[in-house]
Amino acid sequence: MSRPFAIGIAGGTKSGKTTVARALKEALGGQAALLAMDHYYLDQSHLSLEERRRVNYDHPDAFDLPLYLEHVQRLLRWESVEEPVYSFQDYTRTPLTRRVDPAPVLILEGILLLYDPRLRALLDLKVFVEADADERFIRRLRRDLLERGRSLESVVEQYLSQVKPMHEAFVEPTKRYADIVLPRGGENRVALEMLIAKAQSRLAARGGVR
Repeated sequence: MSRPFAIGIAGGTKSGKTTVARALKEALGGQAALLAMDHYYLDQSHLSLEERRRVNYDHPDAFDLPLYLEHVQRLLRWESVEEPVYSFQDYTRTPLTRRVDPAPVLILEGILLLYDPRLRALLDLKVFVEADADERFIRRLRRDLLERGRSLESVVEQYLSQVKPMHEAFVEPTKRYADIVLPRGGENRVALEMLIAKAQSRLAARGGVR
């Protein structure tokens, strides 16, 4: 039995990678599983709320990469995993988990998905989603204000001190590892349809459903 076909979708904050990943999963239906790297931030429950707010969540060290790697490897062995549930309001994990069952296509998504060579080695198809930096900032600003209860000052300060420099240091350089660079994110319907068609063709070549 062949292992699932693993697709990695990386890109900067609010570039549209989540939209692409969800559209791909929806197009493939029950033949795809999605594991988002955003849920694998390190548990910060031992820190005070103020200390958690000061953590640089755009640095590779903010992620529980060993656990993410373990879960990816288990899904590739056709084993289910319990994905952590992360609270962006509280800046830490909740006690809850979400069961993710294996599927013929495994979609992985996150800003630093192509950063670690061990993770890259597990991917059959590597995608980097890019969008204009100003558009990404505006989307992030709207999300953090409306969905995460952040203040305008905190969003701007975090973007300038952490998000932007970490993107330039760690995220943008991983574009060179991508097999496909998808401009304009989820708004690029033509590129998205081509990605879906490619995934479907690779799935068919591997014999379809397990």
